[in-house]
Amino acid sequence: MPHLTSTAARTFHLHGVTFTSFSASASGAAQLGAWRADFGPRTSGQPHRMSCEEVLFVLSGKLDVEIDEDRFTAEPGDAVLVPAGARFRASNDGADPATAWVTTQLGMRATMDDSGETLIPPWAE
Repeated sequence: MPHLTSTAARTFHLHGVTFTSFSASASGAAQLGAWRADFGPRTSGQPHRMSCEEVLFVLSGKLDVEIDEDRFTAEPGDAVLVPAGARFRASNDGADPATAWVTTQLGMRATMDDSGETLIPPWAE
């Protein structure tokens, strides 16, 4: 289905972040997953590594990003390219909400740094 409406989008909550899935196999996508990630104020991200590269585009607020040894703040209009296998963490350390649009390959897997657990995010299937 080419028209992916907000009313048809599926919503998931994990680690204090709301993931609203637009492009996924459930919506007819074959290769690309895309979703909106909403970070509440003072949401501490969980460090993890993804099996595929991922791109985040900041729509509003600010995200505090860690990719391996790099640390920076991404602001509205900034894009963040996360290489496959890199240690990645996105947090919102501020008092205002932050929102990003995220795109990756369907079937991406995330391995959590603290536990080694592998997650299969339903919004990226």
